[in-house]
Amino acid sequence: MGTVDKVQALLWLSGALFTFGLLGIVIRRNALIMLMCMELMLNGVNLSLVTFAQQRGDTAGAVLVFLVFVVATAEVALAIPIILLLVRHLRSLDVDRYSELKG
Repeated sequence: MGTVDKVQALLWLSGALFTFGLLGIVIRRNALIMLMCMELMLNGVNLSLVTFAQQRGDTAGAVLVFLVFVVATAEVALAIPIILLLVRHLRSLDVDRYSELKG
């Protein structure tokens, strides 16, 4: 398997991860599942960034991946407690029930 084949395979995999994450957000209405699908989309983007950085022999992609991981960690650290508070308040993970929280 040549280098181009590996790059194409990794890009296809990253596209598949992103697509499955996007489908999960569009189809599912569970707040935790949607959060996991967003993380799946971020991992697909990270895989493509690492693939391009490795192909170019550049470290800028790796630095960008690190920053995306930091932002994703902060997102999860904030989103999980918010979801838990919403579940305590409404007793549901269905995001359609949260529409009454609009100001």
